Amino acid sequence: MQIIVTGASGVLGSAVYLAFKGAGHSVLGLAHSRPSNELKKLDLLDEATVEHVFSEFKPDWVIHCAAERRPDVAEKDPEGTKKLNASVPSHLAHLSRKLKYKLVYISTDYVFDGTSPPYPPSAPTHPLNLYGQTKRDGELAVLEVTGTKNIVLRVPVLYGPAPNNTDTAVNILLDIVADQSGKQYKMDHYATRYPTNVVDIADFLVRLTALPPSKAIPPILHYSAEEPFTKYEMCLIFSRILGLPHSHIIPDAEPPKGDAATSRPRDCHLYTHETEDLMEGYGGLGWTPFEEWWIQYLNSKQ
Repeated sequence: MQIIVTGASGVLGSAVYLAFKGAGHSVLGLAHSRPSNELKKLDLLDEATVEHVFSEFKPDWVIHCAAERRPDVAEKDPEGTKKLNASVPSHLAHLSRKLKYKLVYISTDYVFDGTSPPYPPSAPTHPLNLYGQTKRDGELAVLEVTGTKNIVLRVPVLYGPAPNNTDTAVNILLDIVADQSGKQYKMDHYATRYPTNVVDIADFLVRLTALPPSKAIPPILHYSAEEPFTKYEMCLIFSRILGLPHSHIIPDAEPPKGDAATSRPRDCHLYTHETEDLMEGYGGLGWTPFEEWWIQYLNSKQ
């Protein structure tokens, strides 16, 4: 198949790009801020150039990973975030009808407010922060384009192989655990997260796009690992794996107040049974236990 991956230099996008290449597909990886010899530089806001590139490549599927994923950055640049997280997917969805490809729009558990988990795909959305609002708007933009078979795939907080630990909200915790300078860190022990490996998501997407035409794919799917952790509990796991003390990391279990109260959902656990049913006989959901993956990965880097 012909596959386009947007955001192919990011943590999720790079895993998706490698997975489709590894499966023998013809893959065009697009990047804006971090292009390489292998990835094509493209500004997704340049609609005319996007249409030209897509028309030439003739994709069967477009996996749209590019996004502003950092809630704090989103708050500082609301207009830019709205363009990238909502306007771009709207254009790609309209283009999918014209060029006859299927679009997978990667969304987030932060479209929910975290008050009544687990959330099935049909649950009403109620994002608490601007990031979640723009991703919800992107979902609506993709799903409202008629005559397409486009898919919204919601995922939780991500981790996995990354050029820099700062590239994900999970990997960066390694740096905090490793900082033995005497600096203290207050660490969230209030919100429950379900960290999910980008390699697992990439493998799932390869299998999803290979399903036979007889398998009707729902318009909204959830993919998530099932292990609940606060960020503080993830730090404890990294401390154990690295053999480092964690006394400099102070758990903060207090409910957030002020601006933080509107930006930190308590528990946005994604209900994945529809996805499991869809993939029965095709590899299932297939996710890797958190600590098991990190032990293998960190040992391989020594």
